[in-house]
Amino acid sequence: MSSPISAETVRANYARIQEEVGEGVTVVVATKYVSPDELEVLAEAGVSVVGENRLQDLQAKHGRFAEQFRWHFIGHLQSRKARDVSAVCELVHSLDSISAAKRLTAPALVEVNLSGEETKSGVPRSELASFLSEARELGAEIRGLMTMPPLAEDPEASRPYFRELRELAEEHSLQELSMGTSQDYRVAAEEGATLVRVGSVVFGR
Repeated sequence: MSSPISAETVRANYARIQEEVGEGVTVVVATKYVSPDELEVLAEAGVSVVGENRLQDLQAKHGRFAEQFRWHFIGHLQSRKARDVSAVCELVHSLDSISAAKRLTAPALVEVNLSGEETKSGVPRSELASFLSEARELGAEIRGLMTMPPLAEDPEASRPYFRELRELAEEHSLQELSMGTSQDYRVAAEEGATLVRVGSVVFGR
């Protein structure tokens, strides 16, 4: 962050976002660009669930603030790090490989690549059914789905992807939907998100 995070700003923005998405939607505050020292400000502001992208940062921050937050993993999940992530997090948003499913013990959401972008992680829609079946046979606890739409200035551009993910979740009897970030979380909530991942909009950036 270019300047210190203000607890007052975070508290006000966090409350507004919670009101906008409504009850039943968990606001996961993304802490990728938040230093361990700044996490204290988030705790003071009443943030309850944080999402981290990298295992090393997750462990460092959890080491200092373990009991002050509920911890989610929202970054790309490498199979060799799945056990360590599981030891810290109550939910992983980004399961997309069977090798990681073998090692994961925390509940997970399967990341689905609905846009077909080669630069994005995620299971292709056409392979989702077989992936879910194989992951469950390995004992993975799959609670839902996650997706990242193509980056767009207009939040409405994300709506078709969110709608498609919701329909896929219904088709596979999955309850949780992690979709929507700072730019399009309102649209995500309208389309059935149960978790939104927000960062800059919370910090006033």
